[in-house]
Amino acid sequence: MNELTTLVDWSRAQFALTAIYHWLFVPLTLGLGVIIAIMETIYYRTRDEKWLATTKFWMTLFGVNFAIGVATGIILEFEFGTNWSNYSWFVGDIFGAPLAIEGILAFFMESTFIAVMFFGWKKVSPRFHLASTWLTAIGASLSALWILVANAWMQYPTGCEFNPATMRNEMTSFWAVACSPMAVNKFLHTVFSAWTLGGVFVVGVSAWMLLKKRNYDHCQRSLKVGAWVGAVGIILTSITGDTSAVTVAKYQPMKLAAMEGLYKGDFRQSIVAAGILNPAKTVTNDEEPFLFHVSIPYGLSFLATHNPDAFVPGIQDIIDGVSYDEQGNRVNTVSYAERMQVGKQLQAMMAQYDVARRSGDKVVTDSLHTAINRDFKYFGYGYLDSPEEAVPNVPLTFYTFHIMVTIGGFLVAFLLLALLFVYRPQILGKARWSKWWYWLCILAIPLTYICSCSGWIVAEVGRQPWTIQDLMPNKVAISDLSAGYVQVTFWIFAVLFTALLIADISILCRQISKKSQQNLNEV
Repeated sequence: MNELTTLVDWSRAQFALTAIYHWLFVPLTLGLGVIIAIMETIYYRTRDEKWLATTKFWMTLFGVNFAIGVATGIILEFEFGTNWSNYSWFVGDIFGAPLAIEGILAFFMESTFIAVMFFGWKKVSPRFHLASTWLTAIGASLSALWILVANAWMQYPTGCEFNPATMRNEMTSFWAVACSPMAVNKFLHTVFSAWTLGGVFVVGVSAWMLLKKRNYDHCQRSLKVGAWVGAVGIILTSITGDTSAVTVAKYQPMKLAAMEGLYKGDFRQSIVAAGILNPAKTVTNDEEPFLFHVSIPYGLSFLATHNPDAFVPGIQDIIDGVSYDEQGNRVNTVSYAERMQVGKQLQAMMAQYDVARRSGDKVVTDSLHTAINRDFKYFGYGYLDSPEEAVPNVPLTFYTFHIMVTIGGFLVAFLLLALLFVYRPQILGKARWSKWWYWLCILAIPLTYICSCSGWIVAEVGRQPWTIQDLMPNKVAISDLSAGYVQVTFWIFAVLFTALLIADISILCRQISKKSQQNLNEV
């Protein structure tokens, strides 16, 4: 058991390492793709060579980031086969479909048109080049779409049915998988947050140039597009964040409870604005969950249901199977102990099904097939050793969620101010604190990355211990490997990805410094 636990922990650590490093490149690619497409559109409409120079500047930074992002993304997809082969075998028919579409359609689309975008200047018509730039940006977003569809299915498995004859989950409706509420919200929230990061990146780099007193006109052009894309992105991110919270409350209530450190729910549940968790608190003791907290009345009820009077269950309520309807009547849902019992019964029925199938007893197999699929939504609980095992890491989920929300609130104010200063530059010109504002713009870049990565940590850690929500825990999804092998590859990847990140930052900084010393008012 200790060997299994070690293998699961190291496999999760390796996948988390790869995913986080990959995500450092993806949102900047998505955000800058839209920004350079907008800049080139302005150039196409005005034929102003200054806009062409500005477009080419940001296009260079986009290309560097894109190339390294592809390298980390390929390794990430390979890990499903190397480290999580049981998962891939169990749901390969479902999970593989969006990834195949991503590779065949989206990736080839962006890979094809990015060549025209970089090397097609003066070789194709301006209209075709502009179309190639937009298709590259759209292709990057489509690539994100299908990967996020796959991820959303892991959060909310739908459009599928378990086939006991093959012992695999099989797709019954592609559109149910592709258009599930979890997939739609996850895609929109992710892409809009990438617009935010791309906008902040452009604002921050432009602010650095202004501090160095370089290319003022170029910076003003860049700031105008970057601030608009960032402001629109953060506003839409906030809106989709609200709808995502409702979706999580409906399909992953345990994640929502962990996000708020909520152990016992209530009607008109408040939301924690700031707080420090009690490290001694667990599901099995009566310790207070917080050492200190400031809460907003009715906040969580409204966030989760858009009804300020609604009941929101806590971790203990969910484990015990306790909820309440709108009239205040207690509703007994299925407790985790009962789900575990059903899951073990399902495992026994699958063994009976296999015996009946081998003997050709169709009546028994049909009966068992119906019974298995009726309760299959609790299948994964049969692998748990205790109900408490289904509780995610509450401190990590809680703190990253509140970091994300706090920085998100800052970004709303920051980007609106950036827009104001774009159209009222005289405010900064006359202010003694203008340098502090430029430094804040630069600082906003790493803060936005922290916000973005925190969101992904909430999404992934908050659904633990599940690889597939309620159907397959991590310890069942892993490959039959030695923990030592995974440890070795973890450190290899850690060194490799760190080197790639250093190279990416180094090349970006060198390009920014080099280009900023040129006259970017000319091509």
